[in-house]
Amino acid sequence: MSAMISKRRMLLSVCAALLAALAVYGLYYVQLERVQQEERVNILAPSSWIDAGQPITIQQLAWQSIPSSMATDDMLYELDEVVGQEAVIPLGTGEPILKWKLNKFSLHPNAQQATFQIPKDYIKSISNGIRAGDEVWFYLSSDEGEAERLFTEGIVVASVKTGSNNEVDVPNEAEKHAIVRSNAEQMYASRRDANGMIEYINVNLTEAQWLEIDRRCSGGQSKLVIAYHSLPAQVKGQMTNGDAY
Repeated sequence: MSAMISKRRMLLSVCAALLAALAVYGLYYVQLERVQQEERVNILAPSSWIDAGQPITIQQLAWQSIPSSMATDDMLYELDEVVGQEAVIPLGTGEPILKWKLNKFSLHPNAQQATFQIPKDYIKSISNGIRAGDEVWFYLSSDEGEAERLFTEGIVVASVKTGSNNEVDVPNEAEKHAIVRSNAEQMYASRRDANGMIEYINVNLTEAQWLEIDRRCSGGQSKLVIAYHSLPAQVKGQMTNGDAY
């Protein structure tokens, strides 16, 4: 009888030990799952190839889970930080989208505009500090009368090119994307250290603006003076520490 009681006690002890082990394992598994979830973050990446200069839509984006140890401050985690912006460089499928790879403003014309290259014989002078994305003022210099400002509103520059059709920029890679990163100090430096003289300038104009330029300059008596004014208003509002440039 005592032997049977001992066997029962042993069996109960074994069962209790097994149950305790299962409970410990279950708790460990739950904690492991929680830790694994906490150690991964969701970042935004293209769901398909995105060309440089292309405005990004929500349909082109996907969430990608990565270990938190791989996450950086330059990665993007919110849709409103990406949708509607332009890709500075081509973006590959599944490639983490970094802040410097996006424009905070559009170099594309709006629905009422087109991008026009101003003919060289229409131009008297161009400020050498002009870069793509800047806002410029057009002045008309005439042999027959006083100089005048041609339009009341600023004109957005789509691109500035050298004689060999290269974009005027700075050799330093960090400064090339200063405007995208809203870094006022680097933008200032970039305008002092360009890698070429401006030979061609492309600007976003309405049809009426282009026809006015063509009408006033095609005869050769009047020429344009293109002066740097500022960054577009939407860009100035995003400058670090509220700096204006």
